[in-house]
Amino acid sequence: MSRYQETLDWLFQQLPMYQRIGKAAYKSDLGNTWALMEILNHPQESFKSVHVAGTNGKGSSSHMLAAIFQEAGYKTGLYTSPHLVDFRERIRINGDMIPEDAVVEFVDQYQAQFSDIGLSFFEMTVGMAFDYFRKEKVDIAIIEVGMGGRLDSTNVIQPELSLITHIGLDHTQFLGDTLPKIAGEKAGIIKSGVPVVISERQEECDAVFRAKAKEMKAPIYFAIDSISSARLYLNLDLKGDYQENNLRGVLCAVDQLETLGWQVKNYVEPALAKVTKLTGLRGRWEITQEKPLTICDTGHNLTGVKAIMDQLKKHSYRQLHIVWGMVNDKAIKDILRIMPQSAFYYFTQASIPRALDAEELKREALKFGLAGKAYADVESALMAAQANTLSDDLLFIGGSTFVVADYLSFLEA
Repeated sequence: MSRYQETLDWLFQQLPMYQRIGKAAYKSDLGNTWALMEILNHPQESFKSVHVAGTNGKGSSSHMLAAIFQEAGYKTGLYTSPHLVDFRERIRINGDMIPEDAVVEFVDQYQAQFSDIGLSFFEMTVGMAFDYFRKEKVDIAIIEVGMGGRLDSTNVIQPELSLITHIGLDHTQFLGDTLPKIAGEKAGIIKSGVPVVISERQEECDAVFRAKAKEMKAPIYFAIDSISSARLYLNLDLKGDYQENNLRGVLCAVDQLETLGWQVKNYVEPALAKVTKLTGLRGRWEITQEKPLTICDTGHNLTGVKAIMDQLKKHSYRQLHIVWGMVNDKAIKDILRIMPQSAFYYFTQASIPRALDAEELKREALKFGLAGKAYADVESALMAAQANTLSDDLLFIGGSTFVVADYLSFLEA
């Protein structure tokens, strides 16, 4: 086994990791992260940044911003989570993933100290990213929040600008069970005097953001007030109508960044035409095959799934086939209720402990008139689906980020 693989195994297995085990990995304060920054000699102070939070759209928005800065000639760091195929997707500079030897060296250097204070997987990965961005002297880093905002490990940066995308009901066991409560957690990234852009108006959330911005004396901008629909007619390579609000927020952020001295405005159009090429973004309405049309998307909460179902309605096909798996802490019934009864389903489960058992998912789905078969893993579900589809059918793979991750890993194997 390679040193890199050994290092990854240690990162994944030895420490609590939210995407694998859920609630047990969640920390209720930033004490560990500040201790980590102390060990690393405060790398977060060495680079400029943009901080991006939200329930849906923060990943796409982060990649769009990174693409624009890259196109403008800035050395651009990008920190996102989770990864789909390769751990190193989380930490990039100008689209290139952190080298394997940099991952190994970082863990080798600090492993004993990390163990002493019991850092989580996510905390260590944030430290790795910030340390790497400092070493490589990035001009700016786009930092995506992992979950929430106020207590997220990324929330030790002092950004140039904060961006908050759509707020929806997700991770309610940590962030609260109403939109205003969740908005309050996201608003935790608003810093003193730092401008904040809100991608879309949501009646239940706007007052929360305004109040926090006022408290922090932070200028607040709602993208809808300054970005006309006409400005959205750009050749964006990220497909899906749900990107419209993300794009609006990004354009508003660019306007504000320009006033702060970042020369990025003239590079928006060419950058947005090739976001995936510049940044390596995957799994957002990604078409992997034309015949039959095969699409995967990581949307996994009620808002995200609704956007996917609305998008599927815009396609014509003979029969819709859906490979679908979920994790066990989502609003499963609410989501199944909005899914098409005319589709044929291949219920499955991703290769993580939090995955909902495929047979259990099938039983729940049947209550909502969704018919199909259960498969023990994504590969077998996919093989069955491919065996049943004709060239004028549509095959969709999703329900969980980790189902998409397993699917893309299978494609690349």
